[in-house]
Amino acid sequence: MPERPYVIDEMISAKSIAARVEALCRDITGEFKGTDKLVVVGLLRGSFVFIADLVRELDLPVEVDFLEASSYGNATESSREVRILKDLRGEIAGRDVLVVEDIVDTGHTLAHVIQLLRSRHPARLKTIALLDKPSRREAPVKADWTGFEIPDEFVVGYGIDYAQRNRNLPYIGKVRFTE
Repeated sequence: MPERPYVIDEMISAKSIAARVEALCRDITGEFKGTDKLVVVGLLRGSFVFIADLVRELDLPVEVDFLEASSYGNATESSREVRILKDLRGEIAGRDVLVVEDIVDTGHTLAHVIQLLRSRHPARLKTIALLDKPSRREAPVKADWTGFEIPDEFVVGYGIDYAQRNRNLPYIGKVRFTE
C-alpha cells in the first residue's frame, strides 16, 4: 500500500515531553520505592524512545525487557486483532512490573498485554502510556500514568511511526494528509 503524502505539525514539544517524563518518574519512583528491581517492559516498537528516557530518570534499580505486540501493521487504524510478535525473555512471576506503552488508542493492545502479563503472576503490575486518546477507547482499560491526553489525531515522533517513518522526531507531531 503506497504511503499518502503528508506534512507533520508539531503538537507536543521535546521540551514538554522531557518535563513530563521527569514528573512521571518522580511518581513512579515513589510508587515502587523499596523494590529490589523493577522490570520495565517496553511495548515495541513505539515505546523505545519513551522507555529509554524513563529508565534514565527512574531512581530505582531496573531491568528492561520488551514485548512486541501489533494491531496496526502499516495502517493508520487499529485492526483490533492483537498479535504478540516478540515475547519477554525473562520471568516476571513475583516481580514488580511497569508496562510502557507509547499510545493508548482503542485500548485493545494494552488490555491484551495486561491480561497476558497478569497470567504470569507479577507481584505488582502497573502501566504507563506516553499518549492517551480516550475518545477512541473500545476496551475498558486506562494506564496508571499518562503523559499526555490527546484528541483523535494520527501522530508520529518520539518513537511513534507512520509506515516505519518519523520515529526519530524529537517531538510528537500531528500527521496531516495533503491529498
